[in-house]
Amino acid sequence: MADSKKKNDKELSYKELVAKRDELKKEYMDLRFKMVISHVDNPMQKRTMRREIARLNTFIRAKELAGENK
Repeated sequence: MADSKKKNDKELSYKELVAKRDELKKEYMDLRFKMVISHVDNPMQKRTMRREIARLNTFIRAKELAGENK
């Protein structure tokens, strides 16, 4: 499953990658807030989301260097 997700993210356009990253950042902040306020079922989700955001940042930066950020 993770391999297909990585391939799908590589095929996304620059704008789609940025939009997906921004959405994940918002979800990550919500999750952090929930962890402070109350109990979260899966605390490992925080690490997974943080790593996914970093992976998207890598793809975004690669597209910026390739000149596809328009």
